[in-house]
Amino acid sequence: MSLTSRERQEIAQANASGLKPVLFVHGLWMLASSWAPWRAFFEENGYATLAPGWPDDPETVEQARANPTVFAHKSVKQVTDHMAQAIGALNLPPAVIGHSFGGLIAQQLAGRGLAAVTAAMDSAPFRGVLPLPLSALKSGLPVLGNPANYRRAVTLTYDQFRYSFANAVGESEAKRLYETYPVAGSGIPLFQAATANLNPFTEIKVDTRTPQRGPMLLITGEKDHIAPSAIANASYKKHKRNTAPTVLREIPNRGHSLVFDSGWQEVAEAVLAFVKEHH
Repeated sequence: MSLTSRERQEIAQANASGLKPVLFVHGLWMLASSWAPWRAFFEENGYATLAPGWPDDPETVEQARANPTVFAHKSVKQVTDHMAQAIGALNLPPAVIGHSFGGLIAQQLAGRGLAAVTAAMDSAPFRGVLPLPLSALKSGLPVLGNPANYRRAVTLTYDQFRYSFANAVGESEAKRLYETYPVAGSGIPLFQAATANLNPFTEIKVDTRTPQRGPMLLITGEKDHIAPSAIANASYKKHKRNTAPTVLREIPNRGHSLVFDSGWQEVAEAVLAFVKEHH
């Protein structure tokens, strides 16, 4: 998948700035535009930022909701390779910040030695991470409940979004978030994650031991239903064997929406502090 004109422009601007780059990776049901507050925050703190989309992502929520089928057929490797292509065009290795499946992809990029420092928030599990909490299974049911969804793009209802993403915020905020952010998502990544420990050839693998991995921060929301703390704890146990620094931090009273709900800046400040220390 080739880079879009917007992505190429952001890469060119980052290179021209001479500043250290920060690359943001969004997860399922989101667009790159969901990172806008984070990008402004990091730019105010002296970084150049870019937020590539997943292959074929529309640029706006309105466009995405008008054509949901465009999200179908996207696998994790396709997205990771797309992000690697963007990193390959940068003059400097970036800090890589990802959320949900974007957190998994950020870890994969770090395992390829492409990240100067990595922050993975509420990350999807990878092969070797064994816990499958009930809330995670329930969150995946809108997709996993029908095998035909493997090749489809699936849109969450409000009730599904409320349980999976917005369970730790009030009703009015949950409705505002639902109106603002979610779009359809490819079914493939959830099926890949669900079968990762059964499939030795899965794309859902992370090289946690390579010396080129770099420093890594894992963040988990205490009340996250999609990626509960048990997943983050098991991921940390894999990563902490690495020679580079590995830090696990739990954010109290926060759910899966922690990067774009009204408390996003608390999380962004924690990530910025880690990036500043190591990048």
